[in-house]
Amino acid sequence: MSYDSPGFADQLSNNLATKWNEVIQEEYDRLKVNLGSRFFSIDPQTLSNPSPAAVQWFADPAEPNFCIGEDVARTLSDWGVRGRQELQNEYCEYRIIERVDPSGRMRPKRVQITTELREYWVCIAKYDPTKVREMIQDILGFQPSWEDLYGVDDPFSLTEEQRESSFSTLVAGNGRNQQPTGRLNTDNALFMTHPINGLDDLLYIVMFGAKPYASSTPGTQATREQIFREFGVEHLACRHADPAAAMGAYGAAFNGQPVAFANPIGMYFISFTKDVFSYQGTPIPDEWIRWSRGKEEGMYQRLEFGPSDSDTAFLDDITVDIGASSVPLTGGFQLLQSIEVGSSVVVGDITPVDTSEYVILGTSSSPIRCNEASVCDRVIKPLKEEYDRSQQMGRVAPRVMGRV
Repeated sequence: MSYDSPGFADQLSNNLATKWNEVIQEEYDRLKVNLGSRFFSIDPQTLSNPSPAAVQWFADPAEPNFCIGEDVARTLSDWGVRGRQELQNEYCEYRIIERVDPSGRMRPKRVQITTELREYWVCIAKYDPTKVREMIQDILGFQPSWEDLYGVDDPFSLTEEQRESSFSTLVAGNGRNQQPTGRLNTDNALFMTHPINGLDDLLYIVMFGAKPYASSTPGTQATREQIFREFGVEHLACRHADPAAAMGAYGAAFNGQPVAFANPIGMYFISFTKDVFSYQGTPIPDEWIRWSRGKEEGMYQRLEFGPSDSDTAFLDDITVDIGASSVPLTGGFQLLQSIEVGSSVVVGDITPVDTSEYVILGTSSSPIRCNEASVCDRVIKPLKEEYDRSQQMGRVAPRVMGRV
């Protein structure tokens, strides 16, 4: 197995490339204990006659939409750091950059959007502080201090484990219940930090799907509802990402085809319907769409959308034109509704599926009621109440005042 940097975005030393592949291998080894099968391989080179088969989905958060509705979903998802950390779990996160307009009002200027994996950045920060600082400088346009990255003025005096811990605390979060405490990756969207947007989750959902599930008898294809209900993960069926990734892998496995991630493993922007956005009745200028962190189209991991600081226009001067309706573009949620993200996979030759290999499911195929999912009462409604209280008390969403 030899994966390059996601998107071929960075030139890695032999040591860094090895360490990144060790991270991938360790996550796979942990998951294969319960999810391993011949229908998934961590090494795409083991597949015979591999052919590409991208899996993709819309990037806007699905959960707040089915729990409360699109208008509230947009408001909460655009709610600064809180919206990002609680709701942006479709392997795509964003930060709205605001600026003061000539009248003195704070308004949205542009949106930073990222699909980069937390584990990759932590790996680089752990083993090569100079490299990770260069990566951030290339993105933000200024060199961050060592204190902002590691909490000390000399990260080379720390052990590798100490660098991993301090960088995670300040910039990356721990991938579970701790979000970053520093400003670099909260004032900006450098890379993803939501616990569900990790490499482990990406591997999990594809490995979960890559089995020949059958309904009642071998050879009878199971439904999405049966698959997710059988294993008590109905909530995953209510997102955009998980059903698309799992069912894509399942379709190949049921057909007898093994699945693997293509090189390089990562999350990428697959499509963007830019034609629905206009400015003063004309298409938006090309310079308002800035792709980066990828070798080419289909491998970009970063999008910065909107006018620069030197431009007199603001984000909400742009309109979203769908059918007969035309509304101002006020934040990232509306952008993500026109963006598809995903990961590149490859499938091997078709092979016969033995009767003993089918995973027989006995659960119901009735529709999963997403508006009754536990996340609605556990996360979405309390967040809405928190937002309402903040408005009633005269507080507003966190605003970006740092450099970009």
